[in-house]
Amino acid sequence: MKIDFKHIAIIGVGLIGGSFALALKQQGFKGKITGMGRNKKNLSKAKKLGIIDNYTTEFTEGIKDADLIMLAVPVGQFETIMKNIRRNLKKGAIVTDVGSVKAQIVKKLGPLMPKDVYFVGAHPIAGKECSGVTCASADLYQNARCIITPGPDTNNTALKKIINLWKTVGAKTMLMEPEEHDVIFAAVSHLPHVVAYALVNGIIKVDEAILHHGGKGLRDMTRIAKSPAELWRDICSHNKKNILKSLKMFSSSISNITKLIERSDWKGLEKEFIKAREARQPLESN
Repeated sequence: MKIDFKHIAIIGVGLIGGSFALALKQQGFKGKITGMGRNKKNLSKAKKLGIIDNYTTEFTEGIKDADLIMLAVPVGQFETIMKNIRRNLKKGAIVTDVGSVKAQIVKKLGPLMPKDVYFVGAHPIAGKECSGVTCASADLYQNARCIITPGPDTNNTALKKIINLWKTVGAKTMLMEPEEHDVIFAAVSHLPHVVAYALVNGIIKVDEAILHHGGKGLRDMTRIAKSPAELWRDICSHNKKNILKSLKMFSSSISNITKLIERSDWKGLEKEFIKAREARQPLESN
């Protein structure tokens, strides 16, 4: 597929932004990729690894002449960054993101776009057990889903270019309204992350020294608690209402299981476990 951009600026060169850059290069992208961030050492490492072509910590400089700007930092930073760089954006440029919350982002960033600059929200469903630029890989998005979340005012040409771009790096794209996205991912992504953090904290309340006794099951259940705290703090802040609703439903489920054990209702408990085991079957084919 043809890549419609010549200069791509990535703000936040970690696992997600770095993998995107590598995937583009693997697909034969001959343009320039500029990396930006707060950590000069990290950016220098990304350049040495061949992930980006050049870098700067001055965002207004890095986005000059860029026809695509990708926001790959925690979502809480998006608005401030856009307010700082908006006057330097090139006419016709497209701004996109990889954040896992969408409604507030679309609502906040859309009005910040100068005339003839377009925002298209996106959320690639991809990740790894590790984070940071050294974990970046060119095949991270192969066969991964990428949710594209246009708002009512999204430019159709810009939308098509972003869809094409994600398909080029191997992702399977689908369109979704920002609000629908946030309801769904509050349950299937944000809730599990919050629960993973809470589970680890719950275990260390029993005894801080016992975690090492946990086996593969505990490692699997708590792997996502290794995710950057700043990232998930911002996600909770930007999708508060939906996450609280999911947490309340989860709390109700925990309360039900607690009562079954208190009553020694082992048949009822087994039914709950069977229901969960059967319900999760679709995950095996993901």
